[in-house]
Amino acid sequence: MYKTAYISVLLLLLTINTYSQAQQREYYQLKTYLMDTEEQENTTDQYLSKALLPALKKLNIKNVGVFKPRTIDSLNPRSIKVLIPMKGLGDLETIETKLQKDKVYMAAAKDFLDAPYKNPPYSRVESVLLKAFVDMPKMKPSPLSGPRKDRIYELRSYESATEAKYINKVDMFNKGGEVNLFDNLGFNAVFYGEVLSGATMPNLMYMTTFENQASRDAHWKSFSDSPVWTKIKTDPNYQNNVSKNVTRFFYPTEYSDY
Repeated sequence: MYKTAYISVLLLLLTINTYSQAQQREYYQLKTYLMDTEEQENTTDQYLSKALLPALKKLNIKNVGVFKPRTIDSLNPRSIKVLIPMKGLGDLETIETKLQKDKVYMAAAKDFLDAPYKNPPYSRVESVLLKAFVDMPKMKPSPLSGPRKDRIYELRSYESATEAKYINKVDMFNKGGEVNLFDNLGFNAVFYGEVLSGATMPNLMYMTTFENQASRDAHWKSFSDSPVWTKIKTDPNYQNNVSKNVTRFFYPTEYSDY
């Protein structure tokens, strides 16, 4: 009897631990390499595809997304965004240390890392640190299979006037049902994240993905027309919680993991 009870307790603990690990919220670093010239873009492409992504895979960091703006203009400067998933905040420091000890990486990255100051591979690098939402604790790489140049990867940043309004908007996605609605309508969300460190706080960010522009427009129409969305947006508990919506459109590079 005691042995049976012991085994039952052990199985229960294992189940709880497995569930806890499954629900553990990821962290994301969203790096943006800003560039002035096509030459810089090509140099950074080579670094990312030949050095950084292979080295990250050796560290068991998978599903690294690399994206470029669909149009380059005053609102969308020449740039490359890199989305790196992490299990914990400590990875942010240890990844760089491990990379510096990787001789293969250092050799492949030499031209990029040691570029002359008069000919740098980028103008600046920006970084945003995020923590995954409760209702989507793990990244879901986009399942799209069409031509990458045609895809629409929509990155949205919702800024709030105050911390309280920001917390309210995050709650609107989780308990309020926005995450579930996006999922039910097939928006192929890659991540939803609370911004822990960035330039436009308080804000949240998320990315949805579509095969092409027509698919993107059709999905957003279904969202706008949804009675579920009408109910959510008119809920008196979720009013005036977004002061600015910044939307940018990207496509995945050929060497992006998705």
